[in-house]
Amino acid sequence: MKPSELKFTEPLPFYKRYIETLKDEELLDIMTNQLQNFPQFINSIPEEKMSLRYGPDKWTIAEVLLHIIDSERVFQYRALRFSRVDQTPLPGFEQDDYVPFSNAASRNKQSIIEEYTTVRKATISLFSHLDEETLLRVGTASSLPWSVASVGFAICGHQRHHRNILRERYL
Repeated sequence: MKPSELKFTEPLPFYKRYIETLKDEELLDIMTNQLQNFPQFINSIPEEKMSLRYGPDKWTIAEVLLHIIDSERVFQYRALRFSRVDQTPLPGFEQDDYVPFSNAASRNKQSIIEEYTTVRKATISLFSHLDEETLLRVGTASSLPWSVASVGFAICGHQRHHRNILRERYL
């Protein structure tokens, strides 16, 4: 499935802007390409910049990277639940509450790359076994309907969005 095949009654408009940053490629191709490219991007960031903030109330580079990983885990869980036809509405999550407990200041680039790689491989493993019928299944998160496919594209688009911010405002 490609981003252009999503119906934009879902996901919520907030995530539509993330998904629109993606090329019109197959979901698993995007995930796999990001698995190759994103660790290279992280590795290109000088270690001394990992604690950099571009403003007083902004996250550090390390915090942004761990936010990407945390969010992927949350969305991966949503995709699993929706793919298994679990109709229990899932709550949203408050990203700003996660960051202070991420221990970002104690992390180095290599540990973040390893964690990202592990999480993304698990995401690819989950999505690689979903057929089109399953990708179209819908569940509820943050009081809004999401297809399994839209969750996958949101994972990829969210990462791209934050990579772009890191390039534009931090590096």
